[in-house]
Amino acid sequence: MRIKLCATSVVLVGACLAAGTIWAQHGSHTIITPNDLKWENVAALPPGAKIAVIEGKMNQEGPITARIKLPANYKIPPHYHPVQERATVLSGTVNIGMGDKLDPKKTTAVGPGGLLIMPAKMNHFVWTKEEAIAQINVIGPWTVTYVNPADDPRKKK
Repeated sequence: MRIKLCATSVVLVGACLAAGTIWAQHGSHTIITPNDLKWENVAALPPGAKIAVIEGKMNQEGPITARIKLPANYKIPPHYHPVQERATVLSGTVNIGMGDKLDPKKTTAVGPGGLLIMPAKMNHFVWTKEEAIAQINVIGPWTVTYVNPADDPRKKK
């Protein structure tokens, strides 16, 4: 029994040391403050929304971290994304509903600290009363496909 316990301990310590070595080889860390964010218009969303990409590229495969700023009294028509989306509300309130029609009565208000996890291709819509900022985390590429193609602001240019 003592030999088994000792052998198990050696294996665990070795695994921890190997993991520590692997983690250390990934390079330095990155710190980003709110003042470092560069807000840009979001062509895929109705005018007024801004995005600050923190990590990755929206149109490429790989991890993406971005913040989306929605103005007060804003609506995003029903749409979906091709990948699972995780959105954490950082400020304000985001009202979100599921389905093919924007119906403010069929939404849930999500405030700061709230998290939304939506599977790929789930139709949803959003509206705000006040400015809101949410951070999204996805494995890209991230795109927006509108249920009604006429709602797509990229087609209105």
